[in-house]
Amino acid sequence: LGSSSSVPFTSIFSQLFMTVVVPLIIGQIVRRYIKDWLERKKPPFGAISSCVLLMIIYTTFCDTFAHPNIDLDKFSLIIIVFIIFSVQMSFMFLTFLFSTRSNSTFTPADTVAIVFCSTHKSLTLGIPMLKIVFAGYEHLSLISVPLLIYHPAQILLGSLLVPTINSWMVSRQKALKLTRQPKAPVKV
Repeated sequence: LGSSSSVPFTSIFSQLFMTVVVPLIIGQIVRRYIKDWLERKKPPFGAISSCVLLMIIYTTFCDTFAHPNIDLDKFSLIIIVFIIFSVQMSFMFLTFLFSTRSNSTFTPADTVAIVFCSTHKSLTLGIPMLKIVFAGYEHLSLISVPLLIYHPAQILLGSLLVPTINSWMVSRQKALKLTRQPKAPVKV
């Protein structure tokens, strides 16, 4: 195409390491020393993590749509939403198919965990990665739009599929229990 660019891999990987890996390692080390205290006090980590995630989503939305150069028309936004929902459904369907193959050793509960955990990604990791990889890029807010749509889409699709997947899992577990029970001898 007649254009070229250079990517500072060392800088990007060191920033990603410091932003993602180091806090994880520090958290695991600290957790080992304060585990007993945490079990006694039982701090509301669920509420805290939900609030932090909500703040990350809010600030990302604000950063994205505060820039006047976003230039995203409604038709393009609708196409992006359609593509993201299609990709998310396809990934969930493919993971379901692969984890329920006849030679698979996964239980129905394993399949549910695989379907949801393998396809769900969070803004808490995606946004820092985008900001590091595309630092200084003037259209960063435009690049973050698909991630901003993907996160709510996975939550919406997951909540819509929970009743269906739950009924599948329960019926599959019952069927597995029936096939594993030894048959009673028939008296003649």
